[in-house]
Amino acid sequence: MTDNAIDIKAIMADILEAESKAVASIPYTSDFDKAVSLIVDHVKQRGGKLVTSGMGKAGQIAMNIATTFCSTGIPAVNLHPSEAQHGDLGVLQPDDVMLLVSNSGRTREIVELLSLADELYPGIPSIVITGNAQSELASRADATLFTGGVPEVCPLGLTPTTSTTLMTVIGDILVVNVMKATGFTKAEYAKRHHGGYLGHKSRQ
Repeated sequence: MTDNAIDIKAIMADILEAESKAVASIPYTSDFDKAVSLIVDHVKQRGGKLVTSGMGKAGQIAMNIATTFCSTGIPAVNLHPSEAQHGDLGVLQPDDVMLLVSNSGRTREIVELLSLADELYPGIPSIVITGNAQSELASRADATLFTGGVPEVCPLGLTPTTSTTLMTVIGDILVVNVMKATGFTKAEYAKRHHGGYLGHKSRQ
């Protein structure tokens, strides 16, 4: 190993340990129960949909959460916060519920989106996934899902790494709990997923 070489195995072990501890330390609060209830009530009972949004890496996670919810019986769309200011806000309907993803809890485009949504439909409920429980978004949300705010494993402490892992896991927590709350079945999954290996498996 040269002086400039890196020990990938050791770095990998450190990352796995750090991120595993971070996931295991996601703090439970009653807001998780409230978030699940909001989704079930607005989508299943009122006929609305889940509208997710985030900027940058968080936006990619928001999109993934939306597509996962779609395949598990919860109609969902992802709304780009910038495009929302140029007409896409029209996708919102009165009985929808919003799921906003922002590690800092103060992403300008998401804060503005929340204000625009409330102007269009005052009182539209919002769920926020964030690493900053004291942020503006957290204070305005109906349910705040706190990641724990642990440092990134990025050696610069800048690149979204641990934070994106935690946001993804919280998305999974929501999906699984909503599936259980609604009694979503394998047969219902098959109706929504026709192609590929999963479509075949769901119909066996």
